[in-house]
Amino acid sequence: MFKFLFVAFIGIHIPLIGILFFVLYAKANFSTEILLLFSLVMTLIATAVTLMVLKKLVHPIELASKALNDYKRKRIIPNLPLHYSDEAGLLLFNIHNSIQESEDFIAEKQDLIYLLSHDLRTFASNPKSLAQMIIGTNPSSEVKELAELICDSSKDQFQYIENFIRLLKEQDEMLKTSSDIKTMNLDELIEKVKDQLNQKLSSKNIQLVKKLEVENITLRIDPELLTRVFFNLVNNAIKFSFENATIQLESYIEQKNVHIKVIDEGIGFDNKDVDKMFAKFTKMNRLGTMNEYSTGIGLYLSRQVIERSEGQLTATSEGKNKGGTFTIMLPLIK
Repeated sequence: MFKFLFVAFIGIHIPLIGILFFVLYAKANFSTEILLLFSLVMTLIATAVTLMVLKKLVHPIELASKALNDYKRKRIIPNLPLHYSDEAGLLLFNIHNSIQESEDFIAEKQDLIYLLSHDLRTFASNPKSLAQMIIGTNPSSEVKELAELICDSSKDQFQYIENFIRLLKEQDEMLKTSSDIKTMNLDELIEKVKDQLNQKLSSKNIQLVKKLEVENITLRIDPELLTRVFFNLVNNAIKFSFENATIQLESYIEQKNVHIKVIDEGIGFDNKDVDKMFAKFTKMNRLGTMNEYSTGIGLYLSRQVIERSEGQLTATSEGKNKGGTFTIMLPLIK
């Protein structure tokens, strides 16, 4: 801070000092116009020199800001210069160490979690195996009922562990995927999702209707991640829609943003519960209209992807059995 103040102080006073020397040591008489012209030249020179010096002083701070932004958006580990010996150098050194420590911590945490998850799988499967052995011995109805409860409980525990591992893997993929500017065709992405979910659509005789006012768009998001968001939202709409229903996908541009909507005619929800729906491992896990199981992480991951790309993912409903609308809003890149 002292350097900035000192440079600013000198820059302000250079024209004044120049004028004083000019007036004191000028060998000939000079007019007011010459004095004004000299003052203007000195002011411009002082301003240019001050800006150049300040830019050089600000450069380490710009590097630090860019490094933090790149790490936050793309998880790029920066190669920061550490030769500065002042406060700026200390800032760069601390940022470099903090990012490296964060990466080491993440790596250790992931290794530990995967190891624990593997062991928990074993622990969850053991009671189920023992319960199945008990059922196989033709026990009494009471014992059989208890053994079946153990099997169901073990199945739920195993499913929870699987969902937890899936969440970690998808978060890792999301962080490693570049969010550079990409041009994509919405119709092609939706058709890819439709092909993946064709069997589920057919099982409920659900029609997927597209109303795309805009197709070719340029966004700051990876097309594969956006496809995964579409998959989660359409899959969610199928799960909570009734048979012979229609799911509508719309796209349009409004105020330099592209809006993509997934509209279903399903069981709906209370708008006050929207934040709970997008929570990690939400307690709002509900069975679909044909008792389809819900993991409770699809909407959470989808919102993470969209918000990481500087967009928004929102949901609204008119109430129970009146369907729901999920809206993706992303800034359009020209």
